[in-house]
Amino acid sequence: MTDLPETPLTPTQQRVVREIVAIARKDALGVGDRLNESSLATRIGTSRSPVNVALRHLTANGVLSYDANRGFSLARQVTDIEDGLGVQRDDALYLAMARARLANDLPEIVSEAELMRRFDAPRTAVLRVLSTMQQEGWVERSVGHGWQFMPMIDSLAAYEESYVFRSAVEPAALQSPTFAVKSDELLGLRKRQQFVAEEGYRTMSPTDLFEANREFHETLADWSNNRFFSQAVRRIHRMRRLIEYRQDRAREPRRQDALEHLAILEAIEAGNMRFAATLMRDHIESGRHIAEQAAPAFVPGEHGNP
Repeated sequence: MTDLPETPLTPTQQRVVREIVAIARKDALGVGDRLNESSLATRIGTSRSPVNVALRHLTANGVLSYDANRGFSLARQVTDIEDGLGVQRDDALYLAMARARLANDLPEIVSEAELMRRFDAPRTAVLRVLSTMQQEGWVERSVGHGWQFMPMIDSLAAYEESYVFRSAVEPAALQSPTFAVKSDELLGLRKRQQFVAEEGYRTMSPTDLFEANREFHETLADWSNNRFFSQAVRRIHRMRRLIEYRQDRAREPRRQDALEHLAILEAIEAGNMRFAATLMRDHIESGRHIAEQAAPAFVPGEHGNP
């Protein structure tokens, strides 16, 4: 096996590490049991590349062992595997910064030094989190100094309006005359949503669940081959990110979301786009009741679960 990577894991690789650990726990694997790279990629709904990086990361942390003939196998009892395991070390800082921003406890423009003092974190950790936020589209480097937060959904009224907007735009995207499915992406989406529906809804972090949901909706908008649908859906999901992290949602609705996603994919694959659009509209409308329960997430200083 090649040398283990020294660079930090990407958010996707971090997610795959967590999901591999969740699978090992769910399957009650024992010491010496093998983990097949291809099988894991299929179950998680991703390519083999991030799975390979995640397996090597777990090996470097003593969770797995590697043999050139047998491949990767479990090196310790699943009950002894620490939660977080070095890949979530920035999650607490990320969520603390997200909560503070949503509660208007952080200014629109802020410096790295201010964030270091506020959250008692080293510069390297602050920069990693800011880099992740920049990739997600809700913070940018300020022209003059520091970092600038982008506009987000920060009120109950805006949250409700986002659902009205989505129920108009996303079903319409499915009925675009230029709509065309990419079969490889459809396969990946189906695998990912099946994983969420079967086990991920119980084991995935709030950020990973949001990413699975975002990926589904943005990919379908991209299939419209209409830049305005794609841009609109990407923008609204970027603006929803903080409040979705902040909400303390039960796990079972996440499973229902995934099942509804799978039904939409089935209709698309069958070429029944009118039905797919109806399912999408119903799916979004069924989520609007969450907005009625979201008020605590907008209360400044409220620091419940994200």
